Amino acid sequence: MPFSSLDLAPELVHAASTHGFTPPTPIQADAIPAILRGADLQGQAQTGSGKTAAYLLPLLQKLLSGQRQRGRRARALVLVPTRELAAQVGEVLRSLGSALSDPPKVAVVFGGVSINPQMMRLRGGADVLVATPGRLLDLVAHNAIQLGQIEVLVLDEADRLLDLGFAEELQRVLAELPAQRQNLFFSATFEPAVQQLADSLLREPVRIAVAATEANEPAITQRVIQVDAGRRTELLRHLIQTQGWDRVLVFVASQYDCQRVAGKLYKNGIYATVFHGGLSQGARTQVLQEFKDERWDVVVTTDLAARGIDIVQ
Repeated sequence: MPFSSLDLAPELVHAASTHGFTPPTPIQADAIPAILRGADLQGQAQTGSGKTAAYLLPLLQKLLSGQRQRGRRARALVLVPTRELAAQVGEVLRSLGSALSDPPKVAVVFGGVSINPQMMRLRGGADVLVATPGRLLDLVAHNAIQLGQIEVLVLDEADRLLDLGFAEELQRVLAELPAQRQNLFFSATFEPAVQQLADSLLREPVRIAVAATEANEPAITQRVIQVDAGRRTELLRHLIQTQGWDRVLVFVASQYDCQRVAGKLYKNGIYATVFHGGLSQGARTQVLQEFKDERWDVVVTTDLAARGIDIVQ
C-alpha cells in the first residue's frame, strides 16, 4: 500500500517518501485514514514503528484547511513526557511541514530552559504546539498561550507521561481544552491506569494495536549474566573492550550510579559520559548529539532515555 492511497496531499506523500517511510508502516497505514476522517484514535505501537509520522502527517493535512491561529492560541497540541521527545517531535514536524507551500508555525516548549524566549515565540500563536505538561502549565499561567481553541490533542508515550508523575498536571491541561476536539492517544503499553485515562478521553475511538512481528521487531539479543555486585562495572568494561562495542547505552538506577559507572569507565580509557535529569538542558542536548555523532563510546543513563529517542543503530 503506497502513501498515495491514504488520501494525503501529494506534497505530504513526497515528504513521507523523503523521510524513508516507503511503504507506510502498519501503524501509519491504519492510523492515517482514521485521523483524516476526524475519528478519535487509540494506538498501541512500539518505539521505532513510525508512530510519530502516523499522527503528524494527517495533522499537517488538517492544517492545510482552516484559518491560521492569531494571538496567543494554538490549533493542535502534542503532549510528550520528556524534553528530548519534545525536541525530536518538533524536528520531525518542521521537516515534514517544510514540504508544504505554506509551512505551519510550530512551537516546542519544555522546562529546564528560560521561559522568556518561549513566551516571545508564542506571541503570534502557533499552528502546532509540542509541549511537556509542566512547562505548558507555566505558560498558561503567564497568559502566554490559550488552549481554548485546540482542535486536535495528541498524547504521545502516554504511559510514560503517567510513569513520570504527570497525572495531576495532565488533568490540569485537559481542563484548559475545549470539550469538542479530536483526541489521538498513543502508548507502547496499556496498563489499567493508562487504559482508564484513554477511556476518559476518547469518544468511540478507532483502536489500533500493532503487534511485533519479525518484520518490525528490532534485532536484539538478550542475555543475563550473573556477577558479584562489586565486579559489575569491571565485567562491563571487559565486555566493551573484548566485544569491540563502539556505541553502548548503559542503564542504571540513579543519577549517582551514572556518575560512578561513567567515571570508572572513563578512568580505564573508555570514552563514557552521563545522561540524566540532573543535567542542564543544554548539556543533555549536547550529550545526545555527540552520541549520535559517535564522539562517545558509552552513555550511562537512567530511564530518562528508555523510550522514544531516535539514535540510528
